[in-house]
Amino acid sequence: MLYNQKAMKMEKRKLGNSGLEVSALGFGAMGLSFPTAPSKSDSIKLIRSAVEHGVTFFDTAQGYGDNELLLGQALQPLRDSVVIATKFGFKNGDLRQGLDSSPKNIKAVAEASLKRLRTDVIDLFYQHRPDPHVPVEDVAGAVKELIQEGKVRFFGLSEASESNIRKAHSVLPVSALQSEYSMFYREPQKEIIPTLEELGIGFVPFSPLGKGFLTGTINAEVELEKEDTRNLLPRFSKENRKANQALVDLVVSIAASKGASPAQVALGWLLAQKPFIVPIPGTSKFDRMQENLGAASIRLNSEELGQIDLALSAIKIVGDRYPKQIREAVERN
Repeated sequence: MLYNQKAMKMEKRKLGNSGLEVSALGFGAMGLSFPTAPSKSDSIKLIRSAVEHGVTFFDTAQGYGDNELLLGQALQPLRDSVVIATKFGFKNGDLRQGLDSSPKNIKAVAEASLKRLRTDVIDLFYQHRPDPHVPVEDVAGAVKELIQEGKVRFFGLSEASESNIRKAHSVLPVSALQSEYSMFYREPQKEIIPTLEELGIGFVPFSPLGKGFLTGTINAEVELEKEDTRNLLPRFSKENRKANQALVDLVVSIAASKGASPAQVALGWLLAQKPFIVPIPGTSKFDRMQENLGAASIRLNSEELGQIDLALSAIKIVGDRYPKQIREAVERN
């Protein structure tokens, strides 16, 4: 029998030393603005159902199409009981137009996001990606002014390097870093997580299920739909999916021993890494949402974690996260 979140009270976690308290698992809403997403009314029902199941932390961004408008409408009646995070950092909110973290743009984005989210304050305001043309100290300074004006509560970074984290933190305390982290991508364990722990910063992993790879439902034989964006990712080529099957097999075997689903094990592993880690899985399906939230009840002891880490160390992940051009832009620090 799978772990079930229904009728359970979701534990809370604090994002570092900031005092920002959220549910142990959040909800990444980006996927609800894709062409293949549910209808608007069904998406609103899903978001509100997540709140009923204990989720208090929702993630969106200026660059996710109509996502802020959707969250604003869905969460307006529940605004006092949820934390909403959004992001700035692209020209006109369009990822294709390139980066723009100028103080002028940051403030313009804040005003626009406040309207779209139907709120008078943004709980957590992330810089979506480092901007090589704007010192991160200037970015932190602009957000600091927004906090002083009462329009933003907390400051965050996304996909930032250790150096940028420290520079920003010296101007304005960084409450959370959002970056990719999962069994499928463990790079943050080298420098980022130790830095966050040292500075008292929370960690919000996106793609905690490896963009679906860790659910156990994708292998080399699965044909991805033509419009599926994973077709663009080197990791998801047929040959790389086949090469990485050992990771899926590991997660599936652990899940069987725990009476859980592979997704629950993958999320439970993340939760067990550090008490300041809050993953934000996203889904457009009600049953998947329930399944994901059941991970909050997964308990992995130190022996189990040691065995998992030993097995993970023997598995070499094949394939880059992004195509070369996008990877260079994302990883530019």
